[in-house]
Amino acid sequence: MNRTPAAIYRKPQRDIEQRLAATLARANTARRMQRPATVWFRADDIGVPGRQFYRMLALFAHHQVPLAPALVPTWLTRPRWEGLLAHGGAAAHLWGWHQHGWRHQNHETHGKKQEFGSARAPASLRADLERGRRRLESLLADAFLPVFTPPWNRCSQATLQELREMGFRAVSRSTGATPAAPAGLPDFTVNVDLHTRKAPRPDADWARLLAELETALTAGWCGIMLHHQRMNPAAFDFLDILLQHMKMQQHFRIVELKTLLEFPNLAETDPT
Repeated sequence: MNRTPAAIYRKPQRDIEQRLAATLARANTARRMQRPATVWFRADDIGVPGRQFYRMLALFAHHQVPLAPALVPTWLTRPRWEGLLAHGGAAAHLWGWHQHGWRHQNHETHGKKQEFGSARAPASLRADLERGRRRLESLLADAFLPVFTPPWNRCSQATLQELREMGFRAVSRSTGATPAAPAGLPDFTVNVDLHTRKAPRPDADWARLLAELETALTAGWCGIMLHHQRMNPAAFDFLDILLQHMKMQQHFRIVELKTLLEFPNLAETDPT
């Protein structure tokens, strides 16, 4: 797994807080005569506690902003779960623990990586989905939310059908992911990527990241994806000011994963 910080965090910009504040203010103004923009945060590849994960959790707890950690079932043991609880227990109401694949292992022989892609038979897909869910339910009990984030934000139509039949209440992928989720299985998408960015030019990518935020917030739905393994001190600094300035905007609504399950229509953007 690549843990190298994105180029933007290897070359932070001194004026980024001012630029971020201006970006959020423009989007906030655009939402003034509409319903508040829905904002939610999802953190992927969770299961092995460490300093970077705990630091990320502490930032969300400090700002009292909810976070949906996506847990890889085979990475999580009871001692590791107890460690997660020990560091996040005081803010337990903020965390939306849910399932992130089974092993986070690629099974495709061609094309883009997928753990739950078309190369696998439906019976094999269902077996891993069930094993992952049983493991998380046994460890988390009532803290587990029946939401599935596929590794690499991709999965097959057969996987989506299995998820619905198994009683999962939602899936979470990237905006525009195909195939479309079936009726009865809402897709709580992410459309802003903070850390797995591949652009080599920091200056251009800072502009691109701010544009992603403004576009998503102006449209009314902003799902922000985090990867703590890719975070360096500059990435933590940016996350800190992002959470601070997000909370300052009157026309943004930062929601928990549980709230999205109760009100899935919040995941709809305004018609254009």
